[in-house]
Amino acid sequence: MTQSTPSVADALFEAHVKHELSALKGAKLTKFLETEVDELLHHADTITLEQLVSAEQVMGVIRRIVVNMELDAGIPELAGEMAAKVTSAPVQAETTLGEILSREQAAAFVEETLELRQQRERFIAEIMAHPVYQELVSNVVYHGLVNYLYEDNLLARSVPGVGSMMKFGKKVANKAVPGLDETFERRIKAWLSDSLPGLITRSEQFLQKALTDDELRDSVMAAWVSLEGTTIAELNEGMGDVRLQEFVVLGYEFWLNFRKTPYFEGCARAVVDHLYEKYGSVPVIDLLQDLGVTREVIVTELKELALPVVDVLREEGYLEALLRRRLGAFYRSAAAKKLLAE
Repeated sequence: MTQSTPSVADALFEAHVKHELSALKGAKLTKFLETEVDELLHHADTITLEQLVSAEQVMGVIRRIVVNMELDAGIPELAGEMAAKVTSAPVQAETTLGEILSREQAAAFVEETLELRQQRERFIAEIMAHPVYQELVSNVVYHGLVNYLYEDNLLARSVPGVGSMMKFGKKVANKAVPGLDETFERRIKAWLSDSLPGLITRSEQFLQKALTDDELRDSVMAAWVSLEGTTIAELNEGMGDVRLQEFVVLGYEFWLNFRKTPYFEGCARAVVDHLYEKYGSVPVIDLLQDLGVTREVIVTELKELALPVVDVLREEGYLEALLRRRLGAFYRSAAAKKLLAE
């Protein structure tokens, strides 16, 4: 072969492009993908995770993509719109809570929650110690005591007219001694202030004893039974689109700050380190198997997702242009010209 003309290289180049294009469709492409999946899985049986990518490389991806990547302001708007579409979808009015979470599953969650006894006791103690709760108890006891003294005591209920006479006497006494009512109120509240710690302690002791596992289980499951037939739309009543979008924006702003905290960094590091402690030195196939990623799963998803994408790219001319960019440099190279000249 002594003649080496550009037309020969061009002809080979065109034939090569045509050959590759024909291999990237139909049964040929399917066969190619299945073969390559088998080859990759064969290598996955010997190559370890840390050979492919290190823990530090994974952390680098997390820092670049999750932590530091600037997110467009349109993201929370789009998320809010999607959330609004979800909450207004017809399926919300057609689906009950019980269809999403069965009674058996709800009971299992309750049982697991009941195991958190120490957290429950601490939660009750913290509520009892909160100033708002203490003020609530003080007000309830005060108004209950005053109401009992003037209206609901045994004498006022048993003897007609006594309650009215007591109220009348209170008014007369206040006129005769201005400020008597305020003094009475102040003394009761002073007594309550002194007695409040004991009341709170007894309240906490009562709740700790009253909220037994059986009581909580029965109460929660009774509430569940009353709600499981309620549709999701009914549960969402009062949550308008505007309010929902505000929550989405708040959640988005929280995420922007949270992802940059040392806490998030520590959590991500703990997850990655554990992953590599368990799977770093073993074949990648072990990780895939534990995740349930089998050959059948991979091939099915390639057929359902990859093949249609390749078809569109071929029809749009992208694949041919890609092949020409990829192969053209070789056929124009000095090495190719030298081989064709021999």
